[in-house]
Amino acid sequence: MQINIDKKTGILSGVIAVLIGVTIFLMGTQNSSSGLFGMNHSAMDGENNSTNSSLLGSDAMFFEMMIPHHQQAVDISDLAISRSKDTELIELAKKIRNGQAAEIIQMKNWLADAGDSSMMGHGMNHGMNHSMGDGMGGMLTESELDTLNSLSGSKFDNYWLRGMITHHEGALHMVTMIKDSNRSEIQNFGKEIVSVQTAEIEQMKKMLNRIG
Repeated sequence: MQINIDKKTGILSGVIAVLIGVTIFLMGTQNSSSGLFGMNHSAMDGENNSTNSSLLGSDAMFFEMMIPHHQQAVDISDLAISRSKDTELIELAKKIRNGQAAEIIQMKNWLADAGDSSMMGHGMNHGMNHSMGDGMGGMLTESELDTLNSLSGSKFDNYWLRGMITHHEGALHMVTMIKDSNRSEIQNFGKEIVSVQTAEIEQMKKMLNRIG
């Protein structure tokens, strides 16, 4: 009898072992198809997405400096559009305003995609306008802005052109910050700024010769 019990126990133990093995196999198969491997795939996707949207420190710093820099160009271009009587200057101011306003949106989008919301609020931009308003990057100082606002006619045009030339030259210097970016679209963004603003500087210098 004892032998029979041992045999039955052995058979039962064998059946249990087989069932456990089958269960482990099925769980492993399920995890491979939709569980663990799926999670790993998602994690890798997340890493890729993070890499695609990440910014070098120099890229982020450039955007955070260039956004208020561009914003001042937009603001003084609006002033020129309403104040100047020179047709060519007005058309140039519209081009600068529209072009740099679009670039501001692009830079904010890159910062947002990278999870940097520090520059998303208008208040922050306004604050940086003041902190950078000491001529940094060719920006007009508060005193220069006051002078520009006080002028009219050809004196306004002359002062605006000189101020915008210096402003553009500052931007060309700042663009060197992203020349080594690991993202081609950001490098191309910098190249476009250089191309457009270099041509505008040449145009403004010719306009200065005309206006006197």
